[in-house]
Amino acid sequence: MKFTKFGVWALIVVMLAVLAACAGNTAAPNTAPAATQPEQPTTASQPAVTQTEPTTVVVEVERNAGQFNANSNLSISRGMDEAAQECVACHKDVNPGIIRDWRDSRHGHVGVSCLDCHQVEKDAPNATQHETLVGTDIYISILVPPSRCSQCHSVETEQFDNSGHFRAYRQIIPKDGLRVLTEVHEGRNNAEFGGAPAQTGCMQCHGTEIKLDADNRPTNDTWPNAGIGNIYPDGSTGNCTVCHTRHKFSIEEARKPEACASCHLGPDHPDIEIYNNTKHGQIYATEGDEWKWDSAPDAWEPGDYRAPTCAVCHMSGIGELQTTHNVSDRLYWNLWAPESKVRNSNDPMNGLYGNGNEGREKMKLVCNACHSSLHTDGFFEQGDRAVQLYNVEYYAPAKKMLDDLKSKGLLKDNPWDDEFQKLYYYLWHHEGRRARQGAMMGGPDYAHWHGFFELQQTLYKMQSLYEYRIENNAIEKP
Repeated sequence: MKFTKFGVWALIVVMLAVLAACAGNTAAPNTAPAATQPEQPTTASQPAVTQTEPTTVVVEVERNAGQFNANSNLSISRGMDEAAQECVACHKDVNPGIIRDWRDSRHGHVGVSCLDCHQVEKDAPNATQHETLVGTDIYISILVPPSRCSQCHSVETEQFDNSGHFRAYRQIIPKDGLRVLTEVHEGRNNAEFGGAPAQTGCMQCHGTEIKLDADNRPTNDTWPNAGIGNIYPDGSTGNCTVCHTRHKFSIEEARKPEACASCHLGPDHPDIEIYNNTKHGQIYATEGDEWKWDSAPDAWEPGDYRAPTCAVCHMSGIGELQTTHNVSDRLYWNLWAPESKVRNSNDPMNGLYGNGNEGREKMKLVCNACHSSLHTDGFFEQGDRAVQLYNVEYYAPAKKMLDDLKSKGLLKDNPWDDEFQKLYYYLWHHEGRRARQGAMMGGPDYAHWHGFFELQQTLYKMQSLYEYRIENNAIEKP
């Protein structure tokens, strides 16, 4: 075999690299197997629980925060004062994702700085001072309540305060049954960990009342959370960043159905799944990437999109309708309650908040932007029949059986250990919602197979249990 001069040198380089690698492997200490913990004795009634104390670990890294553009010495001032510029300069290195989002946001374009949102009065309940601000009269808060947003977005805030989203947390405060469910049954009354189901589940959609620690910072049992009904230390309610996530606050993001999907999904209100089951959702999935998402609020009309998203129907300006952040404004029925009724209340804390007849006419205006009135009217007549069928043939007999058993003392005290009461809950809270919402949103699989098909099976089971308890004057077989 012949080697060229270049080939010989290449071979030498490769051999040296292999030798160096081998030397490195030889010098490396052997990795000892992980120490195993001795097994703890267990009893049938008390399983072993291994508790470990958290260990503080200090990690030093050379962080590559990435470049914002070709200029590594990026400086963003945009007319901001020195303190605001300092926020950007520091967080650009420490939290580059925040500054990237802000840089691309409308806020960033018009010079709305970190302090414009995060600065608070010295006597504010959540006022703190970053270490770089000590000695100044600038106080900040990691929390940005909707009262702060309202200084620029007053109309949107007022509309939100008159919507169903406003009571997202407030409506569950008086519900002792729900707290018992999450803390006693799901949390097992555990003094240390029992709040986990609510903290990682309920409040991430509904929100909570945010509490502060001794340093005026939010406590970790109430924050962080993405709940739309948060009550902040200043008393204001809401969470704009649920739909317009920080720090970009994008109108395009809020217009897409995914913005609603983190809460409006699952067995009890699978709205995103229902939407995906509709022709509207099919068109969005097929060509939504090609639509125009950045039109001005009252200029986003059919043509920018070919099928509606959640925002189009419930919030966006279209035709004669102006934009609204009152998501209850275009609704006729209450579809989430045990029994559906037409909305007729002017109290946002009432589940029937809204004017159902006006709401129906407004929603028809949305539909008529793309459909004929014959099509629109026929759609709502079909949906109304489904809602009324549920009311009359499912909820009414189920409620009558429940009340009858209760009056005769034939229900268990623990509803989650009582098959009849569990079935009643599933009937209205799961299957009944799916049937009603599937019908009114045009999702046939949820109206039928996940709705009425399962409803009739649940009702038959309830009737069998009811008949046994009445005939035998007993809850269960001996």
